Amino acid sequence: MKNLIVTLSFLGCAFFAQAQDISKNALGLRIGDNDGFGGEISYQRGLSKSNRLEFDLGWRNSNDIDAFKLAGLYQWVWNIDGGFNWYAGVGGGLGSWSYSKNGVSDNGTFVFAAGDIGIEYNFDIPLQLSLDFRPEIYSNSDSFRDNGFGPDLALGIRYRF
Repeated sequence: MKNLIVTLSFLGCAFFAQAQDISKNALGLRIGDNDGFGGEISYQRGLSKSNRLEFDLGWRNSNDIDAFKLAGLYQWVWNIDGGFNWYAGVGGGLGSWSYSKNGVSDNGTFVFAAGDIGIEYNFDIPLQLSLDFRPEIYSNSDSFRDNGFGPDLALGIRYRF
């Protein structure tokens, strides 16, 4: 039992001690689909070698609903190898929406909680590509989300500085 604990402790330290490649700042676009195509201006701010904040301001456009939202996330980043990192995070945001179809219109505001998991590649030049999944749970959304859930899958491209 003692050997097992020592081995697991050693592996845990080795896993978390890997060098990270988090930029102090990264700015770009996050383009994805959350029941409609949309884009976000995305900013990342490195806090340490393995943590950062991400802020996204964007819009979504589906058949009948347009929405704007602001999201903020705290992320943990782990190095995979050769410029690849994977990350996970939690956060939330707020936004507004409007609906219009066949002469019927409605609008409202919402708040949401979000998780985030993804993978990124940092090129040797100051360019970062990422692919992430952000499940969002909405409240105060009136008719915006009947089930209160929105899966958000997106591709990000950012300039690192």
